[in-house]
Amino acid sequence: MKILVINAGSSSLKYQLIDMENENVLAKGLCDRIGLDGKFVHNANGEKLEMDHPMPNHAEAIKVVLAHLTDAKWGVIKDVAEISAVGHRVVNGGEVFVEATLMDAEKIDTLESLTEFAPLHNPAAVTGLRACLEVMGADVPQVTVYDTAFHYGMPKTAAIYPIPYEYYEKYGIRRFGAHGTSHGYVAGECAKLLGKDIKDLKIVTCHLGNGSSITAVDGGRCVDTSMGFTPLAGVLMGTRCGDIDPAVAMFIMNKENLTPDEMNNIMNKKSGALGLSGVSNDFRDLDAAASEGNERAQLALDMFTYQVTKYIGSYAAAMGGVDAIVFTAGIGENNNVMRSDIVKNLKFLGVEMNEEENSKRGEARVVSTPESKVKVCVIPTNEELAIARQTLAVINK
Repeated sequence: MKILVINAGSSSLKYQLIDMENENVLAKGLCDRIGLDGKFVHNANGEKLEMDHPMPNHAEAIKVVLAHLTDAKWGVIKDVAEISAVGHRVVNGGEVFVEATLMDAEKIDTLESLTEFAPLHNPAAVTGLRACLEVMGADVPQVTVYDTAFHYGMPKTAAIYPIPYEYYEKYGIRRFGAHGTSHGYVAGECAKLLGKDIKDLKIVTCHLGNGSSITAVDGGRCVDTSMGFTPLAGVLMGTRCGDIDPAVAMFIMNKENLTPDEMNNIMNKKSGALGLSGVSNDFRDLDAAASEGNERAQLALDMFTYQVTKYIGSYAAAMGGVDAIVFTAGIGENNNVMRSDIVKNLKFLGVEMNEEENSKRGEARVVSTPESKVKVCVIPTNEELAIARQTLAVINK
């Protein structure tokens, strides 16, 4: 059975075709600059194709993808009918879509009504859904998988904000979290790596990249997560401020005569590591600048490390202990120095790092010592595979 995974952006469309018999990626690629000049990248059979291709809309992009998946040279299937279903990444399902869902026209309309919860991302997902329906027809199942779904079941003590309760009732304001597909995937892979039943484990998963979030996973369920109503909350990120006193925003708005939208732009796009360092939102650039004596770059790195450590410690307390800490995503998987710095203040939990293992890259592995009471793991995330697995589970029901 073959699942096509789609991640649609406003002017882009990423895809992977996965054979679920062995979970191998048969082909993957990117349609970029949709509606503009059109750029197409396709990887299959060990080769890479790059070309300019007009794609005035997402429906045309889907046609380009399907044509190349079945192409005599670049294809990996003989007919589109070999695609059993399409899995779509969606950022936020609100409190309506709280698990992977088989979609129809009515449900797509409902999803479109939730745009205000993820105005930069959800409209693109709806566009991708409608494009697939238009091109592939109603007989091919279209399944949506939500970044927020893994976090939905967290206790109300973690999910509800201490503002007048009527705002939750009227507008659905609550902690939604993000990166849920990644957190759920690496928590499951951690249990496999340790040879344990996930129901018996307390895990803190750290998805660290340009956008970062930390999640407490108890028995396979999310019980708390650092991102909130939007992905702005939690630890400082590449350009996002993370947790700050809300009054700071109002103070700056009054001093600088800013509109809410202007302040929102500052907190999302001009803060975090970029705002602190004045150098870059890329942590590799910060490492280079700090090594040359840039104090603000070093401050940004130190603050990030401190905040991640603080979240891990608080989640260990919230769960009444922790069995494993998982690092994933761009920084989490690739920056061994950052991992060491984050866990060095967790020795009180019984964490001991194996620096030889910690210096390796590429594969899922345990990077703590055999004696470490808390296991530290590095697990490459695979959101596309997680989406394919959830899609398969839905169509098999």
